[in-house]
Amino acid sequence: MDFLVKLAEGFIGIFNAGGENLMGLVTGILPTLIVLLTFVNALVAMIGEERVTNFARMCTKNIILRYSIFPLLSVFFLTNPMCYSFGRFLDEKQKPAFYDSAVSLVHPITGLFPHANAGELFVWTGISSGLTTLGLSIMPLAVRYFIVGMIVILIKGIVTEMLTKAMWKKSDATATNQ
Repeated sequence: MDFLVKLAEGFIGIFNAGGENLMGLVTGILPTLIVLLTFVNALVAMIGEERVTNFARMCTKNIILRYSIFPLLSVFFLTNPMCYSFGRFLDEKQKPAFYDSAVSLVHPITGLFPHANAGELFVWTGISSGLTTLGLSIMPLAVRYFIVGMIVILIKGIVTEMLTKAMWKKSDATATNQ
């Protein structure tokens, strides 16, 4: 009988812990997310969608900007998964590399800009909970995580673009020979 009681208490305990976690989010990060989303949408409206589009096209001309600033802007302004639609500003051969860069940024950006990928927020809060438990600021970790993420997306973007061009060239040569 004690076994069944402990099993039932453990079972409901899981849901109680989940409810406590949810309430922590509702009183903690969710208001911040709502304000951030409102700010980003207002900023785009104030700047103007056409200006944002022109700036995006300018960023895609340079390989460094294409796989650093451009994915950052797309993830920051459009959030995951809408950020991948920024690929429309790129040539077909650059789209796989842009996707690789953008998808690799959606986690590292979450510590500084949680609105960018709400789905990754639970991962970030899990990672940073050790620091908050100790009463330490999570910002140094968030900044370092973001910087490393930016370096990684740049490298991945450049390498993926080179691989894509090589595969495209091989595919074109094979099609020509047939």
